[in-house]
Amino acid sequence: MKQLSIISLSLLSLGLPLPAHADAIRVNQIGYLPSDIKVAVWMISDQPKQSTPMIRNLTTGQEFAPDSVVECTPWQPMAATRRIYFNSAIEPGQYVISAGATQSPTFRIGDDIYKGLNEIPLHYMRQQRCGYNPSLDTHCHQHDGILVLADSLTGQHVDVTGGWHDASDYLQYLTTSANAVYQMLWAYNENPSVWADNYDAAGRPGGNGIADILDEARWGLEWMQRMNPRESLFVNQIDDDRDHRIAGLPADDNVDYGWGAGKERPVFPCHGAPYGLDKYKNRSRGLASSVGKFASSFALGSMVFKDIDPQFASDLERRSSIAYEVAKANPGQCQTACTVSPYFYEEDNWVDDMELAAITQYLISGDKKYRTDAINYGRLEPITPWMGADSARHYQFYPFVNLGHPSLARDKEAKVSKEFIRNMRSGLERVAQRGDNAFVNGIPFIWCSNNLTVALVTQAMLYRDITGDDQFLELETAARDWLFGANPWGQCMIVGMPGVKSSPRDPHSALSNLEQIEVTGGLVDGPVYTNIYNSLWGVHLRNPDTFAPYQNSTVVYHDDYQDYSTNEPTMDGTASMTYFLGRLAR
Repeated sequence: MKQLSIISLSLLSLGLPLPAHADAIRVNQIGYLPSDIKVAVWMISDQPKQSTPMIRNLTTGQEFAPDSVVECTPWQPMAATRRIYFNSAIEPGQYVISAGATQSPTFRIGDDIYKGLNEIPLHYMRQQRCGYNPSLDTHCHQHDGILVLADSLTGQHVDVTGGWHDASDYLQYLTTSANAVYQMLWAYNENPSVWADNYDAAGRPGGNGIADILDEARWGLEWMQRMNPRESLFVNQIDDDRDHRIAGLPADDNVDYGWGAGKERPVFPCHGAPYGLDKYKNRSRGLASSVGKFASSFALGSMVFKDIDPQFASDLERRSSIAYEVAKANPGQCQTACTVSPYFYEEDNWVDDMELAAITQYLISGDKKYRTDAINYGRLEPITPWMGADSARHYQFYPFVNLGHPSLARDKEAKVSKEFIRNMRSGLERVAQRGDNAFVNGIPFIWCSNNLTVALVTQAMLYRDITGDDQFLELETAARDWLFGANPWGQCMIVGMPGVKSSPRDPHSALSNLEQIEVTGGLVDGPVYTNIYNSLWGVHLRNPDTFAPYQNSTVVYHDDYQDYSTNEPTMDGTASMTYFLGRLAR
């Protein structure tokens, strides 16, 4: 199947005729708010059509022409692509857009189209829980774990049970988990009234008086406490890529790491120098990127839980202060470990983590030294480096959005506020300059490009809220719409998202592949450059490529289990959606 896929891509890139059904009109399949910039993208496979698209309100029967149709740079292999603007359509109802024989999926216009969708990512987070998994009503990985590469502590057992499986494998990383915790706490703190209470702390149906998003964030925080078993020890990772030897359900994980099949897994502490257990090593140079994430998540957790559970909040505040000082004393990036493959999270930046840790410390303590630190760290990286770049290594610049900048952009001192507003604006400008296509998409199509898209929506939305400046509103809306189906493949990128026609049906997940359990709410990696797809170990297609007419020689996406590069849900990407979905749900 991999060979067939490559042949298909080659034919398309040669410009051979596409089937007539390749014409398509791509829309946000969830729909549009009445106040939105409303755009559909018309993809034309042969000679440009002269017919005028029409918008039909299926609820009222009214039909009308769009406000405008704008010719754009063709998206290969299409002969033409056009943006159809219909901002004047504000009447609530069900709609469809047609141009000759080509018709869009049905979509809604209404004030309530995003109501409740902010809860959908939490379904996937509960499915990813390690320890007790409420989706499967079973326990897994109860023996974690044994410290490795830990100097005198090597070989000792530490209890690091809990947390979340990172993606469809069962590795667990502080890097992504701490970011997920902060993102969910941030989402709640920014819009506390929109979150429901339908599940208990264990993730089982039935409310407990606490918003479900806080139950999920606390699940991560309690695991992070165990990942910090003593003041001087911060754990960065559980398990390594030997995990990929078996593709089964979590409770059936029987990989033997030297302590018995299905028993203890290796536990890697944060390391300030390159490390690994075998041939492959990372490029660690410090502790700040990881320990800084401990500090920021503990600090924000202490603020959010202060009135809910004062004792828990007090412990988080104490830990955050210690972690901050350790991180500050050990500048540099702390990367994840690989063993039998060359793949790891190649995080190279760390001052963004320290900026966020410092400003969050300032918010909980009021101590101005932390504010000064945050400003100084923020000046070292005014723009998140992927913004405006053509490419980057896997997770090279992480987190993909710097949530320290918005806090400083809200600073009471005008000089500081203006500086960090300018930083946020400059990043958005760089992405906008690359978006010279019908989808206004300036994201580099690296592995996990959907995570970058979520980061862009988040930064644009925060910039607009802080400044009142809507110059990036079309960029923000196009990125949001891309995630919900206004992309070349017409695919909503969230598994099981209600109200959409097309979302991943064959994601790279053992739950769905072995047990036919839909991994509802999981954000898949998203499209990648074709050269990335062709270079990764073990990536191929097991079924015919249903999106073959829309693949090009540069960028591909496949709804296929065997393509873990584009169709694997990730825990951190999913958690990062909670802010913008919560904002839209207001």
